Amino acid sequence: MNILVTGSSGWLGQTLVPRLARDGHRVIGLDPEAGPTTTVVGSVVDRALVRRIIQDEGIEAVVHAAARHKPHIETHDNSEFVAVNVQGTLNLLEEAVAPGSRVDRFVFTSTTSLMISQEIRDGKAGGAKEAVWIDESMTPLKPRNIYGVTKLAAEELCRLFNHLHKLPVLVLRTSRFFPEEDDMAHAIAQSGENTKANEFLFRRLSVEDAAEAHVVALARAQEIGFDTFIVSALTPFSREDCRALIADAPSVVARYFPDYRQHYEARGWTMFDTVDRVYDSSKAARVLGFTCRTNFREVLDGLA
Repeated sequence: MNILVTGSSGWLGQTLVPRLARDGHRVIGLDPEAGPTTTVVGSVVDRALVRRIIQDEGIEAVVHAAARHKPHIETHDNSEFVAVNVQGTLNLLEEAVAPGSRVDRFVFTSTTSLMISQEIRDGKAGGAKEAVWIDESMTPLKPRNIYGVTKLAAEELCRLFNHLHKLPVLVLRTSRFFPEEDDMAHAIAQSGENTKANEFLFRRLSVEDAAEAHVVALARAQEIGFDTFIVSALTPFSREDCRALIADAPSVVARYFPDYRQHYEARGWTMFDTVDRVYDSSKAARVLGFTCRTNFREVLDGLA
């Protein structure tokens, strides 16, 4: 297929573009930043550029991973988020269904961040008695910042274009896979790899798994038609663990992984005292047929 990947110079794009190329696809990368995985330097905000690429390159599938992200809140105003995340998505969708377009599937990279309200974010400090179990049935969604609001709006545009034009669209709400530290370090002395390892229990995946999820979504989009999936490493926890996770997360982890403490102690690592949320990605496994290869068990085996 001829595939347009937006955000091709980003962390996901750098992995996804060569992954698709290995499968024999012809990939056109679009990004405002030049890079080895970017074919065209430009923005999804430029409707004429989007039209030219889709028409002239005979694009058959779109992976829309370009976005203003949460870290940009400190450096870009709200209108920039609306322009890129909402108008940019609309530009791609409209050109995908325009006369002469060959696009027959669309995969949108969304985020689990839009599912986190301020109440969830405050977690135990706000008096929560148990961790929040998060799956695709959660309603209402109350994003806490402009990033989440605009990504949710973009999801709704995807749903609308599937409804109006029967364009197959799959929405992937990815949990964190970026290399940078988040702005919430869970109050542990160690950070970096220690934090990331802990997060594989409930809110992280590898960038390689994120890319593979998009490959699977492209293959299944026409069959499924429209759906939304949380994409994260499968959690070992169950809903019954939620109260204990907020009170004493290390004890819950030890119940599932009795060897974790010895591996962590050998490195001077620490488990989070509390876990305030758990992303349930079982729908992606059940309906999309995708499960992350990297999980907490694999992380521990790597430490061993």
